Amino acid sequence: ARKDYCIFFNSQWARLPQHLDKASRLQIYDLTPSVLCSSSDVPEGGFTNRIPMVMRGNCTFYEKVRLAQLNGAKGLLIISKDRLVRGESFFKDRLVRVISNGVLEGKTTFVAMYAPSEPVLDYNMVIIFLMAVGTVAIGGYWAGSKDIKKRYMKHKRDDSAEKQDEETVDVTPIMISVFVVMCCSMLVLLYFFYDHLVYIIIGIFCLASSVGLYNCLWPFVRRLPFGKCRIPENNLPYCHKRPQVRMLLLSAFCIGVSVIWGVFRNEDQWAWVLQDALGIAFCLYMLKTIRLPTFKACTMLLVTLFVYDIFFVFITPLFTKSGESIMVEVAAGPSDSSTHEKLPMVLKVPCLNSSPLALCDRPFSLLGFGDILVPGLLVAYCHRFDILMQSSRFYFLACTIGYGIGLLITFVALALMQMGQPALLYLVPCTLLSSLAVALWRKELPLFWTGSGFVVITSLI
Repeated sequence: ARKDYCIFFNSQWARLPQHLDKASRLQIYDLTPSVLCSSSDVPEGGFTNRIPMVMRGNCTFYEKVRLAQLNGAKGLLIISKDRLVRGESFFKDRLVRVISNGVLEGKTTFVAMYAPSEPVLDYNMVIIFLMAVGTVAIGGYWAGSKDIKKRYMKHKRDDSAEKQDEETVDVTPIMISVFVVMCCSMLVLLYFFYDHLVYIIIGIFCLASSVGLYNCLWPFVRRLPFGKCRIPENNLPYCHKRPQVRMLLLSAFCIGVSVIWGVFRNEDQWAWVLQDALGIAFCLYMLKTIRLPTFKACTMLLVTLFVYDIFFVFITPLFTKSGESIMVEVAAGPSDSSTHEKLPMVLKVPCLNSSPLALCDRPFSLLGFGDILVPGLLVAYCHRFDILMQSSRFYFLACTIGYGIGLLITFVALALMQMGQPALLYLVPCTLLSSLAVALWRKELPLFWTGSGFVVITSLI
């Protein structure tokens, strides 16, 4: 019977074929539990044209390899009972498949080693594309419709009765600067204190995503004809206003989903589905809640985060000891993390290609929430401006299409460069230029830039 295994190897020591049919079949010499640290561990006759299999420990890898090579070995398999950390300098973070045609039960066993190349693109990119574009489109549409409804209701009531929080708050350059400084500080803190802060981020995600899921489901639940009765009078926190039973049931459901993800978040087989669902709900809620009043504010925010993304992906490798970017290290989780936890602020989908490397681990493709929320705020602004200017949603459609094109360019760059990409590098120009082009075409750039269209329409009501 044939069994498949995955091991680490150093590509500077040997070149392995990329295909199994080109790999040499060599006999394994089972020397476990020996550690092969001295000449006394070498059996009589050595390892001529064989591959010894020994245990890890008691001496350096170099010493084991030296003894094996001096005694005619064609390779060396080192077995470790401890978890190996990917990215160790010895292994150069390379993966190899080991194929044997026998089970290690005393029978003659052969091994063939090869290093298959990773697929350039994976089918999971289609799922990520649909989730990201769908979230931006739905969130932007919902945010615009919600804002217009508030403005309509405002003019049906007396202005003195209007709540202050229903007004759009202008985002000033100072607010944008403070936000970016906070993002930079948090990213650097996560880079240096990842194992301590990751649990705080997980807790915040559980709380925020449950709130987001509630707000996304409530518009559907309130249309149900049952559960409208209210709970009895009480002095309990958050219940003294006697909420409807269906509101409490929905709250319990949303909290339960978040707790289930929190408990089973490391189950790679299915927990990613819950994480993506909670993440999409969180993004939709944020797009509905946060509003940018002008295209000027949108441009300032997007351009600032555009520079931020490029710096932490392409520039920071020049300053880190490992040569990895701070953004990629934090998003994927540091290789030397003792907790092996991952930040949940991403959409993640496992690789779907039938590559032999799937045995080594379960790799995921990631897209950060910021790559959805930041352009999504511009899409939401475009939709609000569309409705108020009665432009048949030209701005909304153009910006959404621009986002989709930018995401496709990101995937192409990822395939060509084979390294993590700052998605905002492609998303920001595509969304800004597409909406700007519509404004120039319709000769509405001054109104679009300052948000004056809102004032003009409001004054006519």
